Amino acid sequence: MAQHNAFYAQSGGVTAVINASACGVIEACKRHSDRIGKVYAGHNGIIGALTEDLIDVSQESDETISALRHTPGGAFGSCRYKLKDIETHRTQYERLIEVFRAHDIRYFFYNGGGDSADTCLKVSQLSEKLGYPLTAIHVPKTVDNDLPITDNSPGFGSVAKYIATSTLEASLDIASMCATSTKVFVLEVMGRHAGWIAAAGALAGNGEGEPPHLVIFPEVAFDRARVMARVEEAVQKYGYCVIVVSEGARYEDGTFLADSGNTDAFGHRQLGGVAPTLAGMVKQDLGYKYHWAVADYLQRAARHLASRTDVEQAYAVGQKAVELAIEGKNSMMPAIKRVSETPYEWRIEAAPLADVANREKFMPAEYIREDGFGITAACRQYLLPLIQGEDYPPYENGLPKVARLKLAKVERKLAEFKL
Repeated sequence: MAQHNAFYAQSGGVTAVINASACGVIEACKRHSDRIGKVYAGHNGIIGALTEDLIDVSQESDETISALRHTPGGAFGSCRYKLKDIETHRTQYERLIEVFRAHDIRYFFYNGGGDSADTCLKVSQLSEKLGYPLTAIHVPKTVDNDLPITDNSPGFGSVAKYIATSTLEASLDIASMCATSTKVFVLEVMGRHAGWIAAAGALAGNGEGEPPHLVIFPEVAFDRARVMARVEEAVQKYGYCVIVVSEGARYEDGTFLADSGNTDAFGHRQLGGVAPTLAGMVKQDLGYKYHWAVADYLQRAARHLASRTDVEQAYAVGQKAVELAIEGKNSMMPAIKRVSETPYEWRIEAAPLADVANREKFMPAEYIREDGFGITAACRQYLLPLIQGEDYPPYENGLPKVARLKLAKVERKLAEFKL
């Protein structure tokens, strides 16, 4: 078989383990050097492909590539840039194929969430129409855990572990001070439409009165009166109240509690600020002293507290992506299949991108407690395996040691392209 080059890119918000997937892709490509020549990475995601801003991964040492496994962030640069429909933006898709043709790229690995799956599918479809032999594989990633087909999304397990741990530790702080100080603590977590991350906060406690006392999901319509009544009840019974709230919390009519009024490059409403909004309600309605925190980027960058399960799965989907490509599979995504609960076992299967793109997986009703403020035993059983195990990075001078890449650029062969 002839040898051709591969292209890898990262898209959307990063995770603590997206670079572990990059490591899996790159190391698997090296093992198949009879079929895959050089690996090029897009600088800043798909933008790197459009502008022919490519990174020659072969210039990195094996040691550096291996270190990606314990390095957070997006090592090659990510972006929020969604390619629109082919009919009205055909020029961009044709440009991708032009760049791939110029650099003999026949393998396309796109590491991202639902929007990236859509892009990967469209690139595959256009390459077929244009008669250019390109194998496109989507590598799953998202902290939101909202990709369909796959049991869970790489990146979620580590966020879940961080949020559960942070909720537990902050709760102990509040409990120790509630007699004379703070009565209510609100932790805002990510999750625009799906409440998986908020649900993970509930793992911090499992008995009567154990915090968090309320979990607020996007899937459950926010009722101010009901929420304030539960806050009051918790303070009266336990002396304090801990709340984990998703950034996507919304009213019955679909309006977000905290909507900036703007949209991002993917067309999503920009959220943030639900914690102070909710804390303000507590102050106004109940008069309690409060504190709030926004986990924000900390939750998706906390590689030092990553779940070992998550790291292993992130690496495995990267590795499997290359194997699928070598096998001639196209327009596929390596998906995690839960094989057994006790002991927890999983494997990787191929899922058609047509079944993944532009679809979201929400918290099922059976995972949300009947009162809407917590998780069920079934949800706990689902979540717990995903946060198991520690995979600490090496440390140097008291800080995590991370990969430092050369990011050597590939010489351009085409004319400049304006986005």
